[in-house]
Amino acid sequence: MKSTMQHKEIALLFGTFVIAICGLVYELLAGTLSSYLLGDSIYHFSLVIGLFMSSMGVGAWISRFVSDKLEHTFIIIQFTIALLGGFSAFILFYAFAYLENYDAFLYLITILLGSMLGVEIPLIIRILKDSFSLESNISNVFTVDYIGALFASLLFPLVLVPQLGLMQTAFLFGGLNLMVGTLAWFIFRDILGKRYLLPIVIIALILILGFIKSTTLTSMIEKKLYQNNIIYSKQSPYQKLIITANKGRIQFYINGALQFDSIDEHRYHESLVHPVMNMSKSHEEVLIIGGGDGLALREVLKYDKVKHITLVDLDEAVTTLFKTHPRLSTLNNHAYDSPKVSVFNQDAWKFIEDSHRLYDVIIIDLPDPNTISLSRLYSKAFYHLLSSHLSRSGAIVTQATSPIFSPDAFWCIAKTLEESNFKVLPYHSYVPSFGEWGFILASHLKLPLETITAKASFRYIDTQTMNTMKIFDKDSQKRSPKAISLVIMD
Repeated sequence: MKSTMQHKEIALLFGTFVIAICGLVYELLAGTLSSYLLGDSIYHFSLVIGLFMSSMGVGAWISRFVSDKLEHTFIIIQFTIALLGGFSAFILFYAFAYLENYDAFLYLITILLGSMLGVEIPLIIRILKDSFSLESNISNVFTVDYIGALFASLLFPLVLVPQLGLMQTAFLFGGLNLMVGTLAWFIFRDILGKRYLLPIVIIALILILGFIKSTTLTSMIEKKLYQNNIIYSKQSPYQKLIITANKGRIQFYINGALQFDSIDEHRYHESLVHPVMNMSKSHEEVLIIGGGDGLALREVLKYDKVKHITLVDLDEAVTTLFKTHPRLSTLNNHAYDSPKVSVFNQDAWKFIEDSHRLYDVIIIDLPDPNTISLSRLYSKAFYHLLSSHLSRSGAIVTQATSPIFSPDAFWCIAKTLEESNFKVLPYHSYVPSFGEWGFILASHLKLPLETITAKASFRYIDTQTMNTMKIFDKDSQKRSPKAISLVIMD
């Protein structure tokens, strides 16, 4: 009898461990999906975590009103979480695409899941009260709860998102909540009877079907979000990649944000690459930071005097895609096949810190600095680091968002480079997919862009275009924002 009780206690503690994993995964799913659909990851993760934790407190308070039938209540909560948590990603995705009321569903799901998890832990402690002293009971439950949270925090980014994606992960963990409920039913079957067998089977079939059809469900909703046919979709460890195509026109999206449209990408990439290549006295060593699509690389390879190009992009999924996909590799003229190119899939800051090379040209083709991880690559600390790897007569160029739509950000990047001991020249170009787009040239020497002539025949850039790029209209002229300073603690 004592052995049986011990087995029940161990099983319930194991259930607590699984519940903790599921709870944190649902939090991460809501925060990640919100960041993917709406951007601003800091805001949405803070919002989800705050709502979830406060709802757990409400749930813990509500648990005091459960005075009897603890086992029944615990199992019903598990079944409810299994369904709501399992379908959480689908509901949020669907609400964004079809209902245009995403925030309400995000708040509702987060509060409901948090409240039910808040009820669970006190119930387990009360169910186990006859097996342990109060001190041991609380200690055991919270120990496995916290260990489960750690396990989930490692499992989510390293395994679940890259291997399963968000929707399939949600259905999988809904199944784990159902497993805990089934385990509790088995332990207390003498008290509970057979009434829960049919719900267990029905919920299991629903979640299994959702898991199997999750790819189809995701594709259905993504087709609603994107105008053209999706020809490629992948969740990498870092971001969601989408390629759409229509009548030979290709668009590339990262986390729902357009990165380029093949109809006008040449305007952006010629504007990014050729002014700095024409200005720099030497092209032998070129460094490209970002630019995993290989389109800036394509433009650099038009210069015969280039001896070696180093491309650093964090996401191997992007560089592999644009090297191996037939339509995409054609778009970049099979630039990755050039023997002059070396690719490093790692953090740009870490790469520069470890590098011993001097570069004649550094091209920064990164997304806008709308997260902390990206903002640090637009900081004085990073630009100082780049300065130490730039040859004396070399030059840097960075994309710098729109001087029309984000003028403070544009002029802030220019100011940051100036305060990093560079001489700078802001310029801009019109790219129909994005509107007026800005770039900043920087060098240790005075920039002679006004005297540069285009040295080759390009689709967009010519001498006249380059001369007009540095002229800013009244509504986009220079402002005086603060530079971006960043302290990195090792």
